[in-house]
Amino acid sequence: MVQGVDERLKQILHGVATERRAEIIEMEVMPDHLHLPVSVDPQFGIHRLVRLMKGRSSRLLRQEFPWLKSRLPTLWTNSYFVATVGGAPLAAIKQSIEDPKRV
Repeated sequence: MVQGVDERLKQILHGVATERRAEIIEMEVMPDHLHLPVSVDPQFGIHRLVRLMKGRSSRLLRQEFPWLKSRLPTLWTNSYFVATVGGAPLAAIKQSIEDPKRV
């Protein structure tokens, strides 16, 4: 993502996480996707958190960066990948996100 857009995206996602009492453990913004390990109350549900994050970030980024409307038909696709890590060491999870080729 372009400088400014990725920083604003991070702010938006942290805001949604804070509102929903979720914890973003690590965030890696890539040109066409992002890695976002997050701890969320299972009663709230990861699907709801993802929907809120995608919806709010799409709406706000397209308002604040109008050129996104003309370059992209949509900001996000409907798909996403979720995996649980249970008792995996947090350091290993962070390392796999920071340097996915080493894992």
